Amino acid sequence: MSDTTLLDVKGLNCPLPILRAKKAIKDLAAGSVLEVHATDPGSVKDFEAFCRQTGNELVSSVEEAGVFKFKIKAA
Repeated sequence: MSDTTLLDVKGLNCPLPILRAKKAIKDLAAGSVLEVHATDPGSVKDFEAFCRQTGNELVSSVEEAGVFKFKIKAA
């Protein structure tokens, strides 16, 4: 089972959530999961593009009570 690391970027706007995620995911082993919690609605498209460009896998993307939660598997 893979490890999951939580990154809380609630309250931050583009491009900060992506920059923080990029920094956090580079320290993870391949197969580990980074769970990101953000409040910026633009982060949905940002994280989809981030994963396409970096080769990391966007495992899930959900919105709960105004918080966007992304699970990204490190490549």
